[in-house]
Formats: sequence, C-alpha cells, structure tokens
Amino acid sequence: MRSLAVASRSFSKNQELRNRVLELYPDAKFNDDGKSLYGKALIDFLGDSERAITALEKIDEDILCSLPNLKVIGKYGVGLDMIDLKAMHKYGVKLGWKGGVNKRSVSELVISSSISLMHKAVFANNEVKLGKWYQVKGSQITNKVFGIIGCGHIGKDLVKLLQPFRCKILANDILDFPEFYGEYNVQPVEINYLLENADVISIHLPLDDSTKNILNKQKLDLIKQTSILINLARGGLVDELVLKEKIQKKEIAGAAIDVFEIEPPENNDFALLDNVLVTPHIGGSTEEAILAMGVSAIEGLSNAKDPLSFL
Repeated sequence: MRSLAVASRSFSKNQELRNRVLELYPDAKFNDDGKSLYGKALIDFLGDSERAITALEKIDEDILCSLPNLKVIGKYGVGLDMIDLKAMHKYGVKLGWKGGVNKRSVSELVISSSISLMHKAVFANNEVKLGKWYQVKGSQITNKVFGIIGCGHIGKDLVKLLQPFRCKILANDILDFPEFYGEYNVQPVEINYLLENADVISIHLPLDDSTKNILNKQKLDLIKQTSILINLARGGLVDELVLKEKIQKKEIAGAAIDVFEIEPPENNDFALLDNVLVTPHIGGSTEEAILAMGVSAIEGLSNAKDPLSFL
C-alpha cells in the first residue's frame, strides 16, 4: 500500500513541493506524465494509496467507491466544486482544505485587469500591433464605483487593495460582514443594484447549483454600457454567449476572463475582441500562491476533517 499519490500536474512539477512531500512520504508518486486524470485513469493512478493530493481532478462517488484504501485527500487550490463532499463523507474519506490561500494572487490580477481595461490598454496595444499610433483615451479606476459579488477571502482582500483608489465599494454576498464593511467603508447591496451602478464588477463566487449562470441575460442586461466585468472565479458563473454578444454590440465596455465553462475554450472568440483580456486560468498561479496552496495541501493530509464541515 502506498502512502500518497499526487494527482495534480502543477503540484507534481514544483520541485520545492515535491521535496517537502518526499520528506514526509518517501514512497509518494507524482503525476510526472502531466496528463489530466479523470475516471478510470484517475482510479488507476490513485490505486491503493491511503492519501491523495488533488486539484482539478473530479472526485465523485464513482471514483471513491473504487478506492477502498483512500482515507484522506489534501486539496491543492481553493475551489471545492470538483469534489463531492457528501460522497467523501459517505465513504469515510477526510478532507484537508484551507480557503483563501491564493487570495492575494487573484486580487492583484483583478486590480491589474481593471486598470488595463479602464485605460483601454488592451485595445491600444492591439492598435499599435496593427501599425496605428494615436492617443487612446481611457479612464481611471480612482473614485469609480467598484462592485464585488462574493465578499469571501478574495473579495475582502480586494477591498483592502482598493483603498488607495478611493473607490465607492459595493458588495453583494449571502452573508453579512458588518464589522468588515464598517472598517473599510463598504456598502452591502442587492445584486441588481450593484450591477446597475458599478463601473467595475468583479465576481468571486464558488460554482454550485445556486450560482450556476448567476449572471444570466437578465442580470447582464442591467450592467451599464460603460462598465467592465471581471471573472477570475469559475467558468459557468456567467452566460458566456450573452456576454460575448453584449461586448460585440458595445453594450458592455469590456471584460477580463480567466475562467471558462469548458477549458480550454472551444473557440477563440473572446481573445479576438480588442476590449477583452483573456488569460488561461492564471488567477491563483503566481509562484507564491502555488507554494502556499501546495503547503496547505500537504498540511491538510495530517489535519483533515469531515468533508461535511466545509458545507
């Protein structure tokens, strides 16, 4: 029986994380083939291991019922949408997970994306590539209305980074954080009000049945023509077809998209738009965040809890 199998490709590539693992679990195996593991391939890889470190691998009842020796999963990354927590509980598999370990990486990318889009830097860069040289006038984010949908770990960190810009910050969340809101002068509002009034809208929600397509056509229709939308959270939160159409019609000024419902996306339509900044799911992928997430996953192997405690 093997002590640990690391299914995550990016974790397996990181030499520092590998060294830390091997100090604790000398017989650990890694995903050195760099393949995306799912279904039978994932079952075969995890085999008779007692512990696993996973990232974007889907862990559901079909997987768990085929791994009777698996006792603990350390989650590399902050999203839990790929894990069936109830099925883990059913099969007695504990989960090591910590939220917010990559929050600064994501919130920094939100700020940089906001500035790039408001200053029309993406459009201006494309014009220069075409041999055109003229003054492109953008706008500052300073003193603008900044809307945050989901004020958890990342949302709160984003609020802190926004303080020097003197933005009016609107927040929408199913939970209330009165002390935090008061300290940082954040106005809690209903989602419709946020969409109608924010100049920059950044979404930071998990993907589940309650948030799937939360920004559908009805909601996207509320966004001002001069506003930009940023999704560095999860694909599936925004109706991508409607968003693309509204940007093409200039009914929304621009967007930054780091995540798609299908990754990689089936077409390059968004990347071809000159007022859209597309990145390949890099929000939490700074060197610092990768190390922090990896250390958290390793520590989670020894301090794992009942998965239902994370619901």
